[in-house]
Amino acid sequence: MKIILEARDVRYRYPGSPEAIKGISFHIRPGEKIALVGPNGAGKSTLLQMFNGMIRPDSGIMLFDSQPIRYDRSSLRQLRKRVGYVLQNSDRQIIAPTVYQDVAFGPANLGYDDQAIRNAVALALRQVGLEGFERRPPHHLSGGEKKRVAIAGVLAMDPDVLVFDEPTSGLDPSGSEDLMELLDELNHDGKTIIISTHDVELAYPWADRAILLLNGRILEEDVPDVAFGNLDHVRMAHLSVPTLLELSQELGRRGFAQPERKPRSVLDMINIIESLLHRSGNNTRMGTISVCNVDEQETAPLSAWVKIRPGLSVGAMGTRAKQCAAREQLALEFTYGVIDKCILRALRGQDSLILTTGSMVSRVAVRVEAYCRESGNTISVISLNTTNHPSVKGLINEEVRQNDPSCQKP
Repeated sequence: MKIILEARDVRYRYPGSPEAIKGISFHIRPGEKIALVGPNGAGKSTLLQMFNGMIRPDSGIMLFDSQPIRYDRSSLRQLRKRVGYVLQNSDRQIIAPTVYQDVAFGPANLGYDDQAIRNAVALALRQVGLEGFERRPPHHLSGGEKKRVAIAGVLAMDPDVLVFDEPTSGLDPSGSEDLMELLDELNHDGKTIIISTHDVELAYPWADRAILLLNGRILEEDVPDVAFGNLDHVRMAHLSVPTLLELSQELGRRGFAQPERKPRSVLDMINIIESLLHRSGNNTRMGTISVCNVDEQETAPLSAWVKIRPGLSVGAMGTRAKQCAAREQLALEFTYGVIDKCILRALRGQDSLILTTGSMVSRVAVRVEAYCRESGNTISVISLNTTNHPSVKGLINEEVRQNDPSCQKP
């Protein structure tokens, strides 16, 4: 299988200090979501900086796309185009007086012409949900907005790999959820994502693989339920077992049979509990999940469509979807973990609507289909953007007209 990043017995020592990286080896495949997890001083940031040549190992080899990293100026320039690095402190990464100039810095350094720079900046700001921010001074932005500017500056160079040092540092819980959803969206678009964190509750449900670090060495490297399931290593790394995994382990210690696939979400845990109770839910009728691609929404009055459905819950996946909800003045019940939360509602016989963007629409159907295949339940996913409907606007307007008494003929 193709490998995009690899470390072979790398070591590094800061001048006058003990060895920070002590013979680490691992590999990362394209499209993976990797979490480097460990306490402060474990070597996470040092290792991350090796990925795009900011730090050169004292010994051992770092490889990108199966080729040893070279440290001459031209080679590093090409490497940093393909491996984008987002610092923990956005203020250290944002250097220009306006958002546009900052995001344009990378493409300009790569020799893009003026039109290519404008196109790259526009696309990057759209990806992070900062359209219209071009003339804003970065120092007037919130912490979360600054983080997105820093990400846009990296995205403008269209890298294959995105590296984040403590991506949620300094953000409140809502901002952290928004950022992790953005990382999911970028990964769904084909980016390999690597983060460092000491937050096991963040890393456990998000990562494809977790690498536990302590004192410059790898303690454990595996899928999250295995990596965090080794209690001795978790304690050695001064971490805690993720709550869902700890609950599953406790049920097992009490004699309740546990599935091989450990719970990674509340939905997974509900499935385990219901299987232990020998039932699959209380409702004979399953709720439905409607999906609207806001990139194809035109000017459809979604708020009116939602209004004629009392009890309908609305969730938004992606920055543009949340912006659409704000424009439509829709109250969002779900802004993170949206698909699983809508599945949980469907199991209670309640309907929901997911607002999302083109690249994420298929993800909803795939996740619901996978859940139904595993659980034996049947949940309908209804697209408001299929070819069966001439437009979302026409579909919604017609349904509102039929249900709104004020639109009925006397």
